[in-house]
Amino acid sequence: MGKSEFLGKIAFINHEKNYADIEYEAGGKQRSIKGLIDIDTQKKLKEKKLIKKTHHFMVGDMVSFIITEAKNGKNVASNIIFLYNNALDNVINKASQLNSFKGYLKLIDGKYFVKEVESYVFFPVAISPWQILPTTNELNDPVIFSLDQPEKKDKAIAQLQKVKYKPEYLKAKKLYQEKAIIDAQIVRVSPHNIYLNIVGDAIQAKLSLKEIEQTKVYSIGDIIQVRISFIGHHKVAVEKV
Repeated sequence: MGKSEFLGKIAFINHEKNYADIEYEAGGKQRSIKGLIDIDTQKKLKEKKLIKKTHHFMVGDMVSFIITEAKNGKNVASNIIFLYNNALDNVINKASQLNSFKGYLKLIDGKYFVKEVESYVFFPVAISPWQILPTTNELNDPVIFSLDQPEKKDKAIAQLQKVKYKPEYLKAKKLYQEKAIIDAQIVRVSPHNIYLNIVGDAIQAKLSLKEIEQTKVYSIGDIIQVRISFIGHHKVAVEKV
């Protein structure tokens, strides 16, 4: 097989085996071919300066590729390079106006994704350290989600509308709402920060030594009074009282 370049569209991705089915046209006929899209293959293309950065492939991606012969004698797609994705662009554009989508929850290679119902584009789900993970029964269920950082479409992450949190997180959220003073215990001290248990050892936060008494020596086990200044899906921040 020659080194002619072909253009095609990713029609299916097997995330477990890291290959994609690419639909393309050749000789006036519609054809299909498989090709590897794993991160190691992407890194090799980057080393060869065929691509500037690695890409997380999605269904609907338009790609260029060449056809080579595998060891088993079958033709495979090689040098798969992402060009654009109109379906993804449509979702991103919609997010700038109404950032609310319907999708189906999926578990692929131990990671959670949602598949947007209209475009079939997969987005990784933002999982909180304090989140109760979805059960097997909840997989493939319809969900409502928004996109975090849609302006960075190659890094856009799905934020589920309904998330189940652990009791400790819910307690921390209540403490934040009440602006309560917390007796936090120091569990680690570094040259620049002290690390605290806020709600047992389930919810932790840190304080910069620049923001508190730098002349005082802090030790593990010491109690310091703080107030939660911010609580979000991925972060809990505190301030010294």
